[in-house]
Amino acid sequence: MRFFIFDKYTKMEFISSELSDYVDAHTSLETSVLKQLNRETNSTVLMPRMLSGNLQGQFLSMVSHMIQPMQILEIGTYTGYSAICLAAGLKPGGMLHTIDINDELEPMVKRYINTANLSDKIKTYSGDARSMIPSINETFDLVFIDADKINYSVYYDLVFDQVRPGGFILADNVLWSGKVLEKPSAMDADTKAIDTFNKKVHADERVQHVLLPVRDGLMLIRKI
Repeated sequence: MRFFIFDKYTKMEFISSELSDYVDAHTSLETSVLKQLNRETNSTVLMPRMLSGNLQGQFLSMVSHMIQPMQILEIGTYTGYSAICLAAGLKPGGMLHTIDINDELEPMVKRYINTANLSDKIKTYSGDARSMIPSINETFDLVFIDADKINYSVYYDLVFDQVRPGGFILADNVLWSGKVLEKPSAMDADTKAIDTFNKKVHADERVQHVLLPVRDGLMLIRKI
């Protein structure tokens, strides 16, 4: 067993590097657009570990293809990698709405959306998701939460009534580099928020849920 020290933006390594390489070698490859986006994010953007990457990206794409959503909401765009992956499974005429508070990245996001020929399927919003979510008058088949951890529970409550019965919510970073195992007295604010969110979902009788140890943890939630 290997042990690691993690900072706020480091993803926990749950398996050995050899097994991780095996997983990568037996997972579908990135498209050329995603590979280019991955490379540019890692070379030019702060905190590139926030990028979904190929393993998680393929998972998001697979979920979207299985659900075949008409409307997707993404909270936390970053450089657009996950949006492109999720949009791949949209039904004809479907739309992905993605919100991010960092408007400095918007030109890069739109450039890659255009390169991926998804400008008619992805609509970007710049601003605080807490005020923008209620203004998007849609019923969502799928919601992906991957923004500031402090507000995870707020986002969950805001979107819940806009998710159709049988629809899904996905939340990223729910293991938070393993920090969720710390004693409550030792948790920082982000870790406490993630732990509170996980407990909130687990106690919610309106949903079925499973916490998946994919990268930094994904909570898959189905609205009953």
